[in-house]
Amino acid sequence: MRIKIDYTISAQDNADQYFRLSKKLKRKAEGASAAIMDLEGKKSRAVARPSERKVSIRKITERKWYEKFNWFNSSNGMLAIGGRSALQNELINSRYFDSNDLFFHADVFGASVVVLKYGTKATREIREEAAQFAACYSKAWEGGSSSVNVYALRREQVSKSKEKGSLGTGSFLLEGEREWFKGVALELCAFSSESGIPAVVPVSTCMSLGIRRYLLIKPGNTKKSDAAKLIASRLKFSDIDYVMQHLPPGGFSIKET
Repeated sequence: MRIKIDYTISAQDNADQYFRLSKKLKRKAEGASAAIMDLEGKKSRAVARPSERKVSIRKITERKWYEKFNWFNSSNGMLAIGGRSALQNELINSRYFDSNDLFFHADVFGASVVVLKYGTKATREIREEAAQFAACYSKAWEGGSSSVNVYALRREQVSKSKEKGSLGTGSFLLEGEREWFKGVALELCAFSSESGIPAVVPVSTCMSLGIRRYLLIKPGNTKKSDAAKLIASRLKFSDIDYVMQHLPPGGFSIKET
């Protein structure tokens, strides 16, 4: 070890300088040691109490294109979509109604346009499921009806009038013979799917799938918000807004089967 000596001062003064320097370095070392011990203590407490550092993780799932509409999968997996407004009815007709599809509409003023994808290839039983879906998402539900007639048409039978402005938003020109479904019951069912997300579908779909435990939903006096809370609670599902989005406007009666 090398020591620098200041020859301009005495040996005693040199010794005193190194003594003061050693005391200063000792204090710094003690401070650094205390800081290290403090950090180690904080680290130990953080590890011992992980519950105090909760991290909220939100699962993000990609929405399918049809989830902006009313929709359900029939008992054989066919997709049916329905408009939630006159504008959505227009969108479905112009963009999502193809030549192999079928158009369903309840025989009342104010109803969802329901399109069954590849419906021209569907059996009568599957078409009845789509008809019941169209019945439930119509003004008939809000009016408290128990049943309503529904009709179906092909792509070439549905159009907008050629005269601009002659038909309002969500109204269409219908031509030719219709396929009728008479006295369709306004009944939905809700059950927990395999993914844990509630499914709200026509009762006829539940019957075809052989589902035994479900909530039977009919027009009634329970407010939509209260009905959604009850359904979410019975199905042990926390997202009440999701359930709300899958219910038609109006009041509800709910019975557990």
